[in-house]
Amino acid sequence: MPNTNLDLLREQHLVEASWLAEHLYDPNVQVVDMRGYVKASTNPDGFQTAEYLGARNEYELGHIPGAVYLDWTTDLVDLNSSIQAQVAPPDKIASALSRAGIGNNTTVVAYDTHPTMQFATRLWWVLRYYGHENVKVLNGGLKSWLDDGRSLSLEAASVAPANFLPVTHVELRADAEEVVAMISNPDITIIDARDDGQYTGRIRRGPRGGHIPCAINLAREEFVGQDGRFRPIDELQKIVDSHGLDPNKRNVAYCNGGVAATSVLFVLSMLGYPHLTNYDGSWNEWTKRNDLPVEANI
Repeated sequence: MPNTNLDLLREQHLVEASWLAEHLYDPNVQVVDMRGYVKASTNPDGFQTAEYLGARNEYELGHIPGAVYLDWTTDLVDLNSSIQAQVAPPDKIASALSRAGIGNNTTVVAYDTHPTMQFATRLWWVLRYYGHENVKVLNGGLKSWLDDGRSLSLEAASVAPANFLPVTHVELRADAEEVVAMISNPDITIIDARDDGQYTGRIRRGPRGGHIPCAINLAREEFVGQDGRFRPIDELQKIVDSHGLDPNKRNVAYCNGGVAATSVLFVLSMLGYPHLTNYDGSWNEWTKRNDLPVEANI
């Protein structure tokens, strides 16, 4: 186990609805609604298609008071990339965050309605990638806020523009060529955050099914309890230990679009694992490139 104060780390990563209610009108806190969807459809032969969707309409029908909305499919992605859902370049990120009232000293709290909070953790990773560490996730998402009996607002948040200056941390993101070089490296663990069906190749999203050679499978759903919140720290540590993850190694996660992978990276960060990287291209890129190796277990 990493030699660190795990309770403090958890507080730096997660907030509960009660904490958010107390800090809702703090001028240094900006809440961000990250609701969205990946709508997948699987054919009998195992071929799966997926549609990436934002949920601005749901925000307009009710959101946590003061929250701004960021669309994970447009505001935070590079629409000029041939690979779906790639993180946007620094100038676009700076513009989007500045308009949302997020400056370099702002405490950001992200929430969504996904069962694994993967869109909120995606914002966490994007901000960390661009040098902003003071970002937290609402544990349990919007459901936890509603379960506490707290109200929603229909009013779009009015925020003053801020000044966000991105500082890119290149070690937090890998491209395909870097990942190829990592295969079989004993100092690196590659983590596939997708479900078992996609990992084994029974379900394939794209031309090829399976996984990156040497990758272990750690589906991000394992980290969330039946109450929709992240499991307690000791349970998270047991899950991570059971998969043989080592804090002294570089841990590189991927999924289909570099989004679900951030849920795994978020938990590892909360446990004090310092060397964390997202393969942002993930299977969206890997499956289409025949020059990249694939393993399957079917």
